[in-house]
Amino acid sequence: MATSAFFIPCVNLMGAGCLQQAVETMRGYGYRKVLMVTDTGLVKTGLAGRVTELLGGVGIATVLFDGVHPNPTTANVGAGLALLREHGCDAVVSLGGGSPHDCAKGIALVAANGGKIQDYEGVDKSAKPQLPLVAINTTAGTASEMTRFCIITDESRHIKMAIVDKHTTPVLSVNDPETMAGMPASLTAATGMDALTHAVEAYVSTIATPITDACALKAVTLIAGHLRRAVRHGLDMEAREQMAYAQFLAGMAFNNASLGYVHAMAHQLGGFYDLPHGVCNAVLLPHVQAFNAKAAGQRLADVGAALGVAANAEAAIAAIRQLAADVGIPAGLTQLGVKEEDIPELAANALKDACGLTNPIQASHEEICAIFKAAL
Repeated sequence: MATSAFFIPCVNLMGAGCLQQAVETMRGYGYRKVLMVTDTGLVKTGLAGRVTELLGGVGIATVLFDGVHPNPTTANVGAGLALLREHGCDAVVSLGGGSPHDCAKGIALVAANGGKIQDYEGVDKSAKPQLPLVAINTTAGTASEMTRFCIITDESRHIKMAIVDKHTTPVLSVNDPETMAGMPASLTAATGMDALTHAVEAYVSTIATPITDACALKAVTLIAGHLRRAVRHGLDMEAREQMAYAQFLAGMAFNNASLGYVHAMAHQLGGFYDLPHGVCNAVLLPHVQAFNAKAAGQRLADVGAALGVAANAEAAIAAIRQLAADVGIPAGLTQLGVKEEDIPELAANALKDACGLTNPIQASHEEICAIFKAAL
């Protein structure tokens, strides 16, 4: 068996109330002034202000950058970087879901390595660690708070760049379910299905290991047991906490086993149409796994068992479809505005995405087009 590496932040705080513990930990790191990367929604809810106040209480000044788009762009990274340099920040704090985390990674990476974020597209293109990043998570899905993946939309090319770099790993991740209670049902559903996609793709990956397998299957079981509850009852703190653990476990899995064609294809939809990533993943997941079944049938059978249905690929795929329907995911890409005439270009770009390299079957352009069309 080939050698493998396992990447994870040095410190990961979990559970209700751990935000305060995180602030105390940051004081110990000696930070003086941080750039907080977030979005306007979390400023309006007051959460960004609360974190700023907590940091101020331990002597850490905050510079706010709330210009992150739902699909963070090269321009977002550039704007945040300019603010960081203007104020001489010595660390970065990301507050939110995958969008602020990814944008913050881009800012911190370029701050330490120079150039522009486009220079780091691909795998391990940076020379040295990014500026220290603390990632405070408010959603249960992307796991970007603990991964080495950074997805940034290149506006000039209308594609999402996959930056997979060990130097983008945060120094500290924070998953306090109390910060997730305000998530609307639609976002809870989309991010939860994103986590399921991470777990399934990591489990059928060609570079899966016993460690990533254990993380992936436990994540699937937790999602099957708690996502519906978290969507229906946003203040169900047990469901929120278990989903936080689930998405983190799924992150541990894909951060080290990588992903597959669901993500390679979803990235193109997000970059081309500016669509929500989790929803694109949820729609594509059963279609890609139906394609994968001929090579990964036994692995998908294990997924079925973890989902609580029969241990076979067909049952697993049906259960994924049912879960998506139960939490209100659109049935097809047409509902999201995807046009059939764009599929050849989307497929061509998907085949260039690094996430597809570990899919259990390598597909042709024609086969990727067929999966896109089946998902319409």
